[in-house]
Amino acid sequence: MRIYIADHEETLLSIAHKYQVEWVQLMSLNPHIDRSDVIITGQRVNLPSRTRQVTENRVVAPFCPPVTQEQFLSTWIPLTSAEQMAETEYDVLIVGSGAGGGAALWRLCEQWGENGKKIGIVERGDLFLPTHVANIATIDGDSFRLYAPPQITDLIGNRLPQYSGMKLIYALGGRTILWGAVSPRMPAHVIAEWPVSMHEMEYYYNIAEEIMNVTNTYTKDSSITQILLKRLRENGYYNADDIPVATDLDETRYGKLHSNVFFSSIVLFARALNRRPFDLAVNTYAAEVITDGSKAVGVRVMTADKKSHFIKAKTVVLSASSLQTPRILLNSRIPGKAIGRYLINHSYLIATASITTKNFPEPLGALGIIVPELEDQPYQLQLQGPEKYFNYQYDKKPIKDEWKISFYGASGRVESRYENRVFIDQNRLDEFGMPELQVSFSHSEKDEAILRMMYDAILRASSAMSLSLATLGGVPAICLMPPGADNHEAGTCRMGDNPNTSATNRYGQIHGVPGLYIADNSVLPSIGAANPTLSTVALAIRTADHIIKQLQ
Repeated sequence: MRIYIADHEETLLSIAHKYQVEWVQLMSLNPHIDRSDVIITGQRVNLPSRTRQVTENRVVAPFCPPVTQEQFLSTWIPLTSAEQMAETEYDVLIVGSGAGGGAALWRLCEQWGENGKKIGIVERGDLFLPTHVANIATIDGDSFRLYAPPQITDLIGNRLPQYSGMKLIYALGGRTILWGAVSPRMPAHVIAEWPVSMHEMEYYYNIAEEIMNVTNTYTKDSSITQILLKRLRENGYYNADDIPVATDLDETRYGKLHSNVFFSSIVLFARALNRRPFDLAVNTYAAEVITDGSKAVGVRVMTADKKSHFIKAKTVVLSASSLQTPRILLNSRIPGKAIGRYLINHSYLIATASITTKNFPEPLGALGIIVPELEDQPYQLQLQGPEKYFNYQYDKKPIKDEWKISFYGASGRVESRYENRVFIDQNRLDEFGMPELQVSFSHSEKDEAILRMMYDAILRASSAMSLSLATLGGVPAICLMPPGADNHEAGTCRMGDNPNTSATNRYGQIHGVPGLYIADNSVLPSIGAANPTLSTVALAIRTADHIIKQLQ
């Protein structure tokens, strides 16, 4: 061991270079010096016994300074604790990170920019995936539909006999990290039942489709899709079309990546972060909205250790889902005759069929067809396949003449009825000590009549496309998914002009409670037979625009 006294403005890095010693080795020999890049003039430095000084005329670059530990990212998205958020008053606080919450967040950040407004968002679940599960290289078209690990999945239907198919996802991104990405617009005759004009919806649909990358070219040039489309149209299904999917199909240009092919609200979070900072707390359970008697002033939340915190906000946006949003409102004793009422979803028939593709041109490609509902046809038909190859990564697709396809048969319109509802049971408490969520639901005679129409439609459409439906006991194996399994529930905080029959006004604000808004499926007064996510995103953006005007 040798002792060296540092010269004027020397650092451990410069000394390491001078004596050709690794700076890591010098750091270990000199624990009394905290950093390798700090000037240590006059301090004692321990050197290894065998060192040699670099000669004056030798051309050697100095050692690169090390990256300090605090510079490394601890996670893929910035987080703030609920405790820290409780020290701030937010201009807008969003509860829930799914399609509606993500869209509202993005729009606020995109429109406000760096204007000093404070935005916060809380999510009950943890960070789970930084993308849609279908974007993971080891997941294929079969496994992504089955990928719902128990740590993020609440099989709520196990205790709700009338809504047995229901499951909730607790993770950043909500259901959008696991959804099918099918994104049709609502038909005009459905929107006519809303307190929003078709003109407004056209404007916001255009924005939503752009940020979600909705396209009907996903199956472009796939012979299986084009041939079956032709067969359908020639047999009376004139409105059959390529399925619209929220998927980014742009090629990489100028080094700009398109890595999140299938859309999730994580994309909206990324877009928002690149506009301005916001605070995000995960593992944060929203217990109740707090009001001062006339308007919303914040949200009481609970962390995983069951500690309670109050986060102040001038405006609160609930985007927790059509089941959890009314739960929060009911636990908050927010007045409203329609809160939790008018629960709607889709009745859902599914079937498996096989098709002979001999003489179909290659590439066979992917199958994706949608037959939208009509006023006199209150159901939507949807086909995907073949087999697991609607979306797949690295599997080798075989060449064969017989394929199975998924006939996600028909999603049917369900009547909006007062008695179908979400409510809370004061005698049954959840793990956070709050009254537990309950659901009362049944199909009406009209719903059952539509189910019979859907059954016949599957038979007719299969015949038109020359499909062979799978059978069980000699009859077509067409099955009804249990209520809730469609994941399309809506209506429990529906928009409207009458406070007796609706929970919010036309902008998603709870009647009589300024500063309290809803931005998820629950505001949709009706959904017909169409997948609701695109409409929820469009309306959430519209609600954000309204909030921006109110907070100017």
